[in-house]
Amino acid sequence: MGERSALITGANGQDGRLLTRHLLARGYRVTGTSRHAKPGDRSVEGIDLRRCALTSQDEVNDLIAEIRPDEIYNFAAFSTGSGMFDDPVAMGDVNGQGPVRILEAIRTIAPATRFCQASSSEMFGARSPAPQSAETPLDPRSPYGAAKQYAHAMIDAFRDRHGIFACSAILFNHESELRPTSFVTRKITRAAARIQAGLDDHVMLGDLDARRDWGYAGDYVAAAWTMLQADRPADYVVATGHTHSVRDFARTAFDIVGLDYQQYVRLDPRFSRPRAGVELVGDPSALQALGWAPSVSFHELVRRMVEADVMDLDILTTSRED
Repeated sequence: MGERSALITGANGQDGRLLTRHLLARGYRVTGTSRHAKPGDRSVEGIDLRRCALTSQDEVNDLIAEIRPDEIYNFAAFSTGSGMFDDPVAMGDVNGQGPVRILEAIRTIAPATRFCQASSSEMFGARSPAPQSAETPLDPRSPYGAAKQYAHAMIDAFRDRHGIFACSAILFNHESELRPTSFVTRKITRAAARIQAGLDDHVMLGDLDARRDWGYAGDYVAAAWTMLQADRPADYVVATGHTHSVRDFARTAFDIVGLDYQQYVRLDPRFSRPRAGVELVGDPSALQALGWAPSVSFHELVRRMVEADVMDLDILTTSRED
C-alpha cells in the first residue's frame, strides 16, 4: 500500500491539530482546509492549507477532485460552548449542510473515499435516556444540536442509499491544552495558572454542579481514525462513560497549583446553561469493540491543561523581561 492521504476540514482547530499529529505520525500525507487560506499557506501544524468554504458546493467539489483523499475528517463547524444559539441560519448551513456537500462530492467524484463526520452529544436531550449510545433517540435542544442531527441523519442516508463508507463520531466533551478559552474547562485552567502567578484574584463561573463526560481530545481524534479503519461503516459514541462536575474540574485544577478553589471561584448565574433533563454520559462500548479506549484519565487531562497554561505564562513573562 502506498502513502495514504487525508483531508481535514477545520485543521487549525483543537481537533484538527491533534488529528493532524496523529495522521502524520502514521505516515499520511495530510491536507487541511480554511475558509480564509491563501496559496502557499500552512496550518499551525505545518501541513498544506487550502481554501474551502463548506457553504460552497463548487469549492468542496474542486478540492476533493484535486486531492482525491483516502479519508476525509470534517471538524469544521461553529463552536459549541456559549455560542450554540448564535446565528442559527448560518449554523444550519455550515454544521448541517456542509457535511452533506462533502458527502455529495464523495458520491459524484471520489466514491472510494472514507468519511468521518464530527457529530456531537448535543444531539441528545431531555428525553434521551442515560447512558447514550449510537442507538439512543435524538432530541437536540439547540440550533447547534439540530444542525448536527441533520448531518448525522444524512450520513446514514448516503451510507444506505449510495454505499459510501461514512461514519458519525458522536463526540462527547473533549478537552486539551489547545481548547479555546471560551470553553469553561480552559477558562478554569487558565484562571488557576494566573491566580497562582498573582496575575488575577478570582474567576467567575456558573453552575458548579453541572456534570459532563469529559475526555482527552487526543484520544477522541484517535477514535475517529479507528472507525475509518473498520471493515464496515457505522456510527459510534466517543466518550469515557464517566461524568465529573464543573466543581470537580475546578477543584482538581486549583489543587494542581496548590490552591483551594473555594477561595477564588465566584458564582455568576449569567455563566450557567439550562440543565438537561438527563445526564449526558456516553456508552463507548461499540467503539471499544474496535480496540479503542481512552488513555488519559480525568486528573491527567486537567493536569496537562493546567501545566500548559503555567508554561504559557512563564514564556510570556520571560519574553517581557527580555
